[in-house]
Amino acid sequence: MFQSQQKVISNQYPAWKYVLLVLVTVLGILYALPNLYGDDPAVQISPVKSVQFDESVKQQVVQALNQAGIQVKSVKFEKGKILIRLESTEAQLKAKSVIKNALGRKAVVALNLAPATPEWLQAMGAKPMYLGLDLRGGVHFLMDVDMEAAIEKPYLRYIDDIKSSLRQVRARYLSVAYENQQLEISFKDQENFEKGLKVIQEKYAADFQIQSNAAHQPPKIILKLSPKAIKEAKSYALKQNITTLRNRINELGVAEPVIQQQGERRIVVELPGVQDTARAKEILGATATLEFRLVEERGDAYRAEKSGYAPYGAKLYHFRDGRPILLKREVIVSGDNVVNAQSGIDTRSGSPEVSVTLDSAGGRKMNEVTKRNIGKRMAVVYIENHLITVEKNGQKVKKRTTTKDVINAAVIQGQFANRFQITGLDSPQEAQDLALLLRAGSLAAPMEIVEERTIGPSLGADNIRQGFMSVVVGFLLVLVIMAWRYKVFGMIANMALMLNLILIVAILSLLQATLTMPGIAGIVLTVGMAVDANVLIFERIREELKNGSVQQAIHAGYEKAFVTIADANITTLLAAIVLFSFGTGPIKGFAITLSIGIITSMFTAITGTRAIVNWLYGNKPVEKLPI
Repeated sequence: MFQSQQKVISNQYPAWKYVLLVLVTVLGILYALPNLYGDDPAVQISPVKSVQFDESVKQQVVQALNQAGIQVKSVKFEKGKILIRLESTEAQLKAKSVIKNALGRKAVVALNLAPATPEWLQAMGAKPMYLGLDLRGGVHFLMDVDMEAAIEKPYLRYIDDIKSSLRQVRARYLSVAYENQQLEISFKDQENFEKGLKVIQEKYAADFQIQSNAAHQPPKIILKLSPKAIKEAKSYALKQNITTLRNRINELGVAEPVIQQQGERRIVVELPGVQDTARAKEILGATATLEFRLVEERGDAYRAEKSGYAPYGAKLYHFRDGRPILLKREVIVSGDNVVNAQSGIDTRSGSPEVSVTLDSAGGRKMNEVTKRNIGKRMAVVYIENHLITVEKNGQKVKKRTTTKDVINAAVIQGQFANRFQITGLDSPQEAQDLALLLRAGSLAAPMEIVEERTIGPSLGADNIRQGFMSVVVGFLLVLVIMAWRYKVFGMIANMALMLNLILIVAILSLLQATLTMPGIAGIVLTVGMAVDANVLIFERIREELKNGSVQQAIHAGYEKAFVTIADANITTLLAAIVLFSFGTGPIKGFAITLSIGIITSMFTAITGTRAIVNWLYGNKPVEKLPI
């Protein structure tokens, strides 16, 4: 009986557990290593629209930097962009100025930070973790949504429907126009006014507040959206813009962005690590969309441009080179019907193209139109809305401008539905931008950046240094106290604590999570919690040493303390999950590092220290433990 009990408490791990511990340690060190190499100051050069870069541009840039006496670490040309790594931030700033002078307006030159991870680590998929806005620097935008445009959209959607309803009852109207946040319907005479008023009251009373003015010449009906409908339109515009911004930022590849509503019409956007503010502003604020219309072949576009009057049922547009063209007023489908878009190269002409996929409703309409109009031309209209602030009579006022360019007008060769290609784009970059905007969706209303704040890398470096010092001081204090209090067992706990920190950094790097100042606070808290588990175990071993053998004390110390440790860590993990679920940016950062730290500390403080203790003292005739 005694031999059987002695076998149970021999305190020996099977070989596979030691192999697992070594493997986890090695992988943890490998994937944590990239964070030690830091970032290189870099300059990123991107082509503007209608421009393509090649090796000659790269050589031009290198030559200009050499002439200016600027030392370059490396020059990389990839995906049509050039990335230049430099020795210092002073050289980075000087290089930006030199490159701008050399390339002029055909390039966007932006400061960047490029990870200095060696290629052999990159080949293994090892990357440094992302740093938040408070550590790495980045950009902060406060964006104002044009609520007047948001209210205008519902009105404009009703115009064609109202016209159709009036034509059905033969109520001859002069105009249906949107003016001063209301729809004004003018009629030819009293008889048509009464017909129109009747149908408007029957069909639109639930949506509008209806005012009639029979005494006016001509007779007029005024429609105003109800307060509830206006509130819904504003709320929809804000939520849709937030969704669209999130989609666009995901397409840009920015890690852990912060996109939040502020007040009734503003949105906060924070992009950690982004130095190319021009590119970010261009994508975030763009309101580009597409419309597909049939070409009006019967009229003369040049005559319409000269006279200022287009034939009935047609509108005058222009190609990008200024040529006029007449298009039918009816829109076949718009960017709202696009569910996917991918940029590419047309195999026949070698020009950039965008492959478009429509939703079911858009596909059905496109199928019907192309079936009836084979041999006729269909145009693609590229629409951009801009919201700018200008000074007028000493006051700042918002001004909305819209540009509509026809990018191509091709002959319909055959019937097609929800899949087709758009050509006529100026450059691959424009094709990529258009595909990105169509995939992400269009903004419900234009936005203007009313506040832009860039947090420089130097401020982030100060925060990193302070955060690093807080971890180091806390870590060293714990090491000293544990070594003094528990001697050899304290040193074993310190080894486990060091492994715990390595694993936290490795997992954050693997997940490509974002580390912020609150995240560092979570790591500091984890250091205390991890060593707390070992304190419970070691105190339990001390108590058991008074009542039994050394092997029994080790076994009982780990087994009996496990329940208490598990209970404390699980409850803390649940609290961290709740923080992550309901918290915002900084709180989420704290919750992520705390959750990872709890899981890794359970492994290192229990399995890791137990493996070392078993290896040193297990199944050996030990009379006294150095604890």
